[in-house]
Formats: sequence, C-alpha cells, structure tokens
Amino acid sequence: MIQAEVRHPRTLSEREVRAWRAFCAADPAFANPLLGPDFARLVGDVRPDARVAVLSRKGEPAGFLPFHGRPGAVAQPIGAAFSDYHALIGAPGLHIDGAEVLAAAGISGLRVSGLIDPHGAFPTAQPGETEGYVIAPPAGPDTYYSALQAENPKRFKNWRRLQNKLEREWGEVVLASEADSGETLDRLIDWKREQFRRTGAHDVFRPDWARRLFHSILGAEGEARGVLITLRAGGRLAAGHFGLAVGGSAHAWLSVIDPEAASCGPGQVLTLRLAEIMPSLGLSSYDLSPGYAPYKAPFATGTVAVRQGLATAAGRAGQAARSLNAAWALAGRHEAVGRLRRRLDQINAAETSTGGRVRGLVEAIAGYGRRSANREPRAEAMQDPG
Repeated sequence: MIQAEVRHPRTLSEREVRAWRAFCAADPAFANPLLGPDFARLVGDVRPDARVAVLSRKGEPAGFLPFHGRPGAVAQPIGAAFSDYHALIGAPGLHIDGAEVLAAAGISGLRVSGLIDPHGAFPTAQPGETEGYVIAPPAGPDTYYSALQAENPKRFKNWRRLQNKLEREWGEVVLASEADSGETLDRLIDWKREQFRRTGAHDVFRPDWARRLFHSILGAEGEARGVLITLRAGGRLAAGHFGLAVGGSAHAWLSVIDPEAASCGPGQVLTLRLAEIMPSLGLSSYDLSPGYAPYKAPFATGTVAVRQGLATAAGRAGQAARSLNAAWALAGRHEAVGRLRRRLDQINAAETSTGGRVRGLVEAIAGYGRRSANREPRAEAMQDPG
C-alpha cells in the first residue's frame, strides 16, 4: 500500500531528493528540469505554499507530486504560472493511481495544462491543445543546420536574411551566454511585462515571488542552474532567452525581443542559432516550451505530448470538483466565458494573495476589449514570436 505525506519541498531529505532524481533519470519522459526536485525546492524558497506529496511504499520512496494548494482546494502545479510541464513522478515499473494520491494529499483536484503522464496516473486529463518543442541535435550543429535547410530551403534562407538585415541595421550580431547578468534578466522581464500591458494579458511577473524565483535560478549553484542566452547587435541587446537547466537538459520560459528590432526577427535568429551555443553550455536538449507552434515547430527535432484539464481526487471531494468543472465546461462553450475561465486560471496560478486575485479580476474585466483586439497569448508560453 502506498502512503502519502505532504511537506514543503525544503524539508525533503537527501535520500528523498536522490530518489526523485533517480526516478527522473530512469524515464526519458521525466527528463525536463521542471519535473525534478531542484525546481520544486527553488520554488519553495519563494513560495511558502509550495508542497510535495511524498509517496512511500514499505518504507521506501515511491513517488513525488509537487503542487500549490489554491482557493477551493483545487491545486495548481508547482511553480504555476511557470509550470509549463508537471507530473506525478513515480518509481520505475510502479503504477500509481493519481486520484488516490490527490485524495491522500487532501486536495480535490489538480488543474493541469502541461501534464506529462506516460503511465496513465491521471486518465481523466485530456490531450493538450499544443505540444512542447525540443531542440536536441543528434549529431551536432552542422548536421542540424543541414537538416533544417534540406527540409525547407526557402524558410532557412529567410532566417539568414533576417540575420543579415539585423546586422545591416544594428551592427555585428553576437550570440552569448550571460549567466551572471541580473541586469540583463531584468531587461527581459521588463520587456515581457510591457508586452503583457500592451496585449491586456495578466502580468504574471507582478507578484514579487516571480522575479525573485527567476533571479534565484540565475544565481543557482549545484545540480540546477540558470541559462541566459542573449543576441546582441552592434552591442545592443536585441533578444534573449532565460530558463532552467539540470544536467544536459534546459527549459526556456522567457523568450523576448526588443520591440524596436521586431522587423529584423531577432527572436527567430536567436532560436536558429541555439544549436551552436548548446555544446559550450553542456546542453544536449533545449525545450522551447509549449505554445506558438508556427514559430517553434520548424526548429524542433522532437515534441513533448502533454495533457490538460482537471485531474480529480477519489471520493466525494473529487466528485464535487468534477461537477463544478463540468459546469464551467458547459458555460465555456461560449467564447467569452471560455476566455474568462482561462484568465481566472492565470490569476489563480500567479497571485498568492486575495488582493492580488481581486486586482487581477478587475483588470481582466477592464481590459477585455484590448485582449480581444490583440488575441491574448497563452500564459504558460512566455515567448515572443519575433
């Protein structure tokens, strides 16, 4: 019989951390840095409501489910709204019933948008609307670029044209890692926040914990480390990526451009050139995250299947959550209600205070027209397609 104990990530023992890492290493589906204990503990440093359901069987670690308890007892994945991927990490070969885990953890349901569930722990979650996109050159940058060019010569030529245009108008183009530059990271965050204001999307960086999380990742030492890659032209910052790496795998949340360089497509130029800088950073895999498929898919060597929806607990609490979710789903057939539901999910994921959630709701209503005109982007995709 599997037992569950809910704890803060920083209370995990080294034995439990080693077991969690071993479970991730044993299954390629769990290789993403967001699914390991390091991300959970980094989030725990800035979010007191971070929790992990620690599963055990016969006194041995059996699995881990990190989450945040949220209003109404429906939980959010750890690190929401930056939890592009989330999962119940289990020991190899051991089937775990996710509904029983949720019930044991005292939560009625788990709101998922990028669930990795290779073993069917949460069968009620539905296939996602989009996939994750991964750059993992199997034989080095040269082979990768040759394959891209062979697949679509016209598109590859356009990428080169954009780089030449950026170089003509701004100056020499340089790709670099700036892993110790907090100033550069703040610039990228400020650009992203301006994009949120421009489009009317919820500003997930407004809560203080979000910026503190990114800076703690930038300065992290040990198993986890921050990855900050910039594209400068004429010495001026034109685009940047920021994310988390563990071992040879990296996950990028933030992909932002200087709006003044938009006509030169610096975001596409940076993404094209990622393969050339990955070896120097010790990376074999670089996840571009879900969303914006037309801009990411052409660069990807593989995809990540995700699931979404509401994973519910066993028993009456889970039944109540399913009933409420069904009512929302019925109402969500109307476009306006569906948008409101997605916006509420964003607000509940990012805001940790009642005041923040109320303010987010007021802004959502006030900015409805602006979002409709600009087509509000997915909250989990911190990407700028430029």
